[in-house]
Amino acid sequence: MKLKPFEIRNLSDDEIKQKMEETHKELFNLRFQFVIGQVKDTSIIRKLKKNIARLNTILNERQFAN
Repeated sequence: MKLKPFEIRNLSDDEIKQKMEETHKELFNLRFQFVIGQVKDTSIIRKLKKNIARLNTILNERQFAN
């Protein structure tokens, strides 16, 4: 579930963007499940948000490096 920075750095920019889209969709679905009361482990939402932040950070690092 947790993406490590070295794993993200091994991905291409397109793969990172695709991973970010997948994570956003998963977070969107989890929010609905949370409202309905189907989510038992709410820490997953926090982990997904952190993964999105990691992906954004590494993408920004690459853009500023170029």
